[in-house]
Amino acid sequence: MRRLLIASLAVLLTAGCSGAVAQDTERSGGSGPFTLVIGRDTTAYLQPLLDRWNQAHPAERATLLELPEAADEQRAQMVANLQAKSDRYDVLGLDVVWTAEFADAGWIVPLERGMFPLDRFLPPVVDTATYRGKLWAVPYTSNAGLLYYRRDLLAKQGLKPPTTWAELREQARSLHDRYGIGGYAGQFLAYEGLTVNFAEAVQSAGGQILNHDGTQVTMDAAKARTGLDFLVGGLREGWIPRESLSYKEEESRLAFQEGRLAFARNWPHAYGPATTSAVARKFGVTRLPGLNGPGSSSLGGVNLALSAYSKRQKSAAEFIRYFTGLENQRRVLVDGSFPPVWAELYDDPGLIKRFPYLPVLKQSILSARPRPASANYNQVSLVIASAVSNALTPPFDEASDDVVASMKGQLNEIIRAQ
Repeated sequence: MRRLLIASLAVLLTAGCSGAVAQDTERSGGSGPFTLVIGRDTTAYLQPLLDRWNQAHPAERATLLELPEAADEQRAQMVANLQAKSDRYDVLGLDVVWTAEFADAGWIVPLERGMFPLDRFLPPVVDTATYRGKLWAVPYTSNAGLLYYRRDLLAKQGLKPPTTWAELREQARSLHDRYGIGGYAGQFLAYEGLTVNFAEAVQSAGGQILNHDGTQVTMDAAKARTGLDFLVGGLREGWIPRESLSYKEEESRLAFQEGRLAFARNWPHAYGPATTSAVARKFGVTRLPGLNGPGSSSLGGVNLALSAYSKRQKSAAEFIRYFTGLENQRRVLVDGSFPPVWAELYDDPGLIKRFPYLPVLKQSILSARPRPASANYNQVSLVIASAVSNALTPPFDEASDDVVASMKGQLNEIIRAQ
């Protein structure tokens, strides 16, 4: 049976993918061994997927090259390689916000839409792979922030999960006072994660930072200030613990699953480890709260793109189609705990039984907004993270209006320079 599956897979892939790269024959016709470069695989699910490909394609073996876990560090290493026009990287695992930047710089090549079943993907994730009317990558995983909460503690207090910031504040303060644990935390270290958390706060107050194509700063000062004040107020009042200023995703995950937090904003990958932790069977997940009701998450995830300097673009394109196929998407969820991009998997009764958060996650993805799209996204993110970090750091002596005005001015300079 295994040999039959591999043989069938090889026939399917060879027959269907030869035209996936929208480039001339000379540039896109290369076949042979290639490299997949992607962020660190913390759950060890990737290599078995590569092994299946390699067994069916011994002359086109895929080698996994893992980069650091932090998105900022991944980008730095990829950019250094691409600026040198190196052919070491073939398939690039891009954070969804890098599409515009990498396409604008000429580092990746456009792909043929018809070669991938995009109509079966969640619509928002397809948008993250598109820039100026062309498909520059293929969605591989999606992501949306969720609110993890201590279901047991809320039940003891007769409370339902919060849907607004006011409810979150009240419940976090109450549980902190009664049980001596931290109220709420997200990712508040000065890095990409803080940009995400701030963007979610602004969106959940009804605002945005840039327009859809990243060509104009559309930040409403009042709504941005409201989002910033939500975070600053939590730290000033103590229901957001000061130690969260050093939290990335892993630190906030550990704080929650070790029982040190009542509420935590994190990605879906934190769900699996929590089921075998000190809070197993004591927690739940829901949508992020907002100013007047459920909030809006930043849309995350990874898209797979082809390096413009790859000499193996034909093999690499075939691999992308294989890697983003339905069965591998199931493995992404089951073995990797990452949100898939195929819409039908979120409605699968067997998967919902195993991953009860799928309906909530689907809602979160469909209502999520992309982070500020810009060809200069890295500069945009650095400005936001730096400004917000300063505002969150005691003694909180910088007025929110001044922080927002300064941030908006710097963002305008970046956009004008594009």
